[in-house]
Amino acid sequence: MRFLHTSDWHLGRTLHGVDLTAHQAAFCDHLVQVVAEQRVDAVLIAGDVYDRAIPPVEAVDLLSTTLRRLAELTTVVLTPGNHDSAVRLGFGADLLTGRVRILADQRRVDRPVLFTGPDGERVAVYGLPYLDPDVARHTLAPDGAVLARSHAAVLGAAMDRVRADLAERDGVRSVVLAHAFVVGGEASESERDIRVGGVDHAPAAVFDGIDYVALGHLHGPQRVAEHIRYSGSPLAYSFSEARHAKSTALIELDATGPARVTLIPAPVPRRMTDLTGRLDDVLSSPGHDDDWVRVTVTDPLRPEDLYRRVKTRFPHALVIQHQPPATASAGRSAEVGPGRDPLEVVADFIAHVGGAAPTEAEADVLRQAYEQVMAAERSA
Repeated sequence: MRFLHTSDWHLGRTLHGVDLTAHQAAFCDHLVQVVAEQRVDAVLIAGDVYDRAIPPVEAVDLLSTTLRRLAELTTVVLTPGNHDSAVRLGFGADLLTGRVRILADQRRVDRPVLFTGPDGERVAVYGLPYLDPDVARHTLAPDGAVLARSHAAVLGAAMDRVRADLAERDGVRSVVLAHAFVVGGEASESERDIRVGGVDHAPAAVFDGIDYVALGHLHGPQRVAEHIRYSGSPLAYSFSEARHAKSTALIELDATGPARVTLIPAPVPRRMTDLTGRLDDVLSSPGHDDDWVRVTVTDPLRPEDLYRRVKTRFPHALVIQHQPPATASAGRSAEVGPGRDPLEVVADFIAHVGGAAPTEAEADVLRQAYEQVMAAERSA
């Protein structure tokens, strides 16, 4: 049987203030096309379909349209992630018993969606929504007990239930969708911190005995173990993901043997590029006109009209920052406290961000402004 593993769509998300709806819609079009061409038996979406618990209307419309289009071709199995609201996303799940299956109830992790292939092979697909340890340690605990407050404990308890159900299904292959940070995965800057008790991860061993584990949460496509994989997000949501090769994972699972994985590249609506150097060198860099660009200028003094000059050269520049060599090598600034002269604090800040102390004229302007504010406070 063929399954298409994807996750972390984050519909409704912006990138440094840029609306990504059109780019996300392009990925959804791509996904529908892949399903049609590859004759996929089910699409597995491992959480974070939305970027926040209450998504914007445009995101809801895009998901609704995409699920309808996919359901005309195949079955969709969807679980919520830590960005989603399991209650809102799972509304009506009991009514959707056809080709759209939303597995959002952590108390039902041992109730799979069952598939039968053309040659009689059988596959049980289990869905583990994001398990917040503060909640799941109570709902997944044995009667009269409370689990440890950790991701490892609640994932382990959920998988114990899955394995108990699977043990009663002789000859059935298994797939688990889970939204979690599993040891061995490499994070990027755009995932939300899920630490509980100082720990944000769980061991890969909790998934022992499963034929394929379709993970969500980390945005870089990667394999954690032979049978455990993150599909990654379809778009780059931070500059730390600039080198990611975004994809979806096509999983082929026969009646016996390991799962076979083929990565299908996702469309790249706009590349992400990091440019660092003196302003003249950066502005003379060839190409990158259509890229999302992060520009870090290293001139000793902040160049005049920096923002306009960069935006004129790179119209899609999202981040423009000045980091002079003195700033990069400087130690931690002195802490602000009641014993420090406010004008000294401001002068230190200007030197930190601009690479040079304020001139005598600038210092005089700062002093006058400070004295005016103090005078206004005294007369208030």
